[in-house]
Amino acid sequence: MANMMDHAKVISVKNALRHGDIFTRLSAVIMGAGNICRKQIIKGLLYLAAEILFIAFMVVSGFGLLGGLTTLGTNEGGEVFNEAAQVYEYTSGDNSMLILLYGILAIIAVIAFVLLWRSSLKSAYQAQLLQQEGKAVPSFRQDLAALLDQNLHKTLLAGPIVCIIAFTILPLVFMAAIAFTNYDRNHQPPGKLFDWVGFSNFGKLLDSSSGLGTAFWHVLGWTIVWAVFATFLNYILGMILAIVINRQDTKWKSMWRFIFVLSIAIPQFVSLLVIRTMLQPEGSINVLLKQLGLIQKSLPFWTDVTWARITIIVVNLWVGVPYTMLQVTGILQNIPADLYEAARVDGANAVVQFFKITLPYMLFVTTPYLITQFIGNINNFNVIYLLTQDVFVTSNQALANSNAKEVDLLVTWLFRLTNEYYNYKMASTIGIIVFILCAVFTLIAFSRFLKGDREEAFR
Repeated sequence: MANMMDHAKVISVKNALRHGDIFTRLSAVIMGAGNICRKQIIKGLLYLAAEILFIAFMVVSGFGLLGGLTTLGTNEGGEVFNEAAQVYEYTSGDNSMLILLYGILAIIAVIAFVLLWRSSLKSAYQAQLLQQEGKAVPSFRQDLAALLDQNLHKTLLAGPIVCIIAFTILPLVFMAAIAFTNYDRNHQPPGKLFDWVGFSNFGKLLDSSSGLGTAFWHVLGWTIVWAVFATFLNYILGMILAIVINRQDTKWKSMWRFIFVLSIAIPQFVSLLVIRTMLQPEGSINVLLKQLGLIQKSLPFWTDVTWARITIIVVNLWVGVPYTMLQVTGILQNIPADLYEAARVDGANAVVQFFKITLPYMLFVTTPYLITQFIGNINNFNVIYLLTQDVFVTSNQALANSNAKEVDLLVTWLFRLTNEYYNYKMASTIGIIVFILCAVFTLIAFSRFLKGDREEAFR
C-alpha cells in the first residue's frame, strides 16, 4: 500500500489522469483549471490563454495547413485568357514549397501544444499533491523566482532550444520531406507544383542497375576510401612528425613547429585555389618540370582519375597534418615520464616503447578525435570542391548523366545536384543517406571504442 501511495505521488500525466481529483482531470480538457481552482490564478490563466490561442489558430488556418500536406497544392499557376479584357492574365496558383513549410510549422505547433498540455496537467497534479500534504502551493511570483534558482537550467536552455528548433530541426525536417517528393527543375514552384512520391527516390538511388544507382555506389565507394585515407594518413603522419620533433635529441623544436604550422596561417580556401591553379596542365608545377627537363608532357593532375584522387589526398595531407601535429604534441607532453623510465629499466627499446606506451595512450586520448575526423572527412566539402571545380571533367558517361564526377564525394555531388542542376529531390535523398551513414558509424564507433574504464591501463 505504501509503495502504491509513493507511486501515486510521482508527477506524471498517467498519474494525473488516474489519481487526480476532478479539478486536475478537468485540466485535461480546460488547461489551467486545476491551477485556477488552487489559487494559481495567473499561471492557470496563461495555460488557458495558450489553449484558446491554439484552438483559434487551428480553426483559422491550422487544419487547412495540415490538410495541404496531403496534396501539396492542386491549383497550378499559369496564364489564363480573360475574355472580357481579351488579354492573358497570370494566376499565381498554389506554392508547394510554402504549403510544405507551413504544414511542417503547423505540425511543430501541434507538438508544442501537446507538450504544453502535458505541462499543464502535471502542474495541476503537483498543486493537488502539495495541497493534500498541507503544503503551500507556490504563487506565480514564487514560480518566476524559481526560474532564477532551482529551475535556472530551464531558463538558460529555453533560448537555445528555440534556436535549435528554428534553425536546425525545422530545416532538417523540411529537407527530409523534400526527399519524398518529385521536386526538381521540372517541378519548380510557384509556376509548377510538386507532389509526394513516397520512397521512389530512395529506390532509384539504391538500385545499382540504374544509371543513378551506379553513380551513387561509385561515389559512395570513393567517399569511404577518401575518408579512410584522409583521416588515418593525417593522423599517422602528424603523430610521426610530432614524435620526431618532440624527441630530446631534436634541436630547434620551436622552429620546426613554426615551419609546419605556416600552412595553417593562410586561409584554407585560398591555399586550395592556388594549388588547383598550380597543378593545371599549364600551371607553374608542370611548366617548371618541363623547363628542368624532368617531363616531356604535362602530368595529368586533374585530367586522370587516379592522378586526381592521389593529388587530392596528398594536398589534404599538406593542409591537415599540421593540425594533427599540434594536437599530438600536447598529448605527448602529458604522457607520464615514469612509464618510459620503467620501460627502459625493463630493457624496452624505442620501438617497443612506441607500440606499448605511446601508441596505446595516443589512441586512448584521440579516439573521439579520430571518429569525428572520419565523419568530418565524409562531409569534407572544401578540399574536394575547391580543388576540382572547373578543372576536372568526368570521363565516365554514367556518372556524367547523373551529374556526378569520379572525384565527387556524396556531399559535393549533393551540392552539385542542388546548385547546378536543381535536382532537389535527389539531393535531399543523398543528404538523408549521408546522415544515416554518419549516425550509424558514430554510434557504433563510440559504443565500441569508448566503453569501459580504459584509463585504468595508464594509472
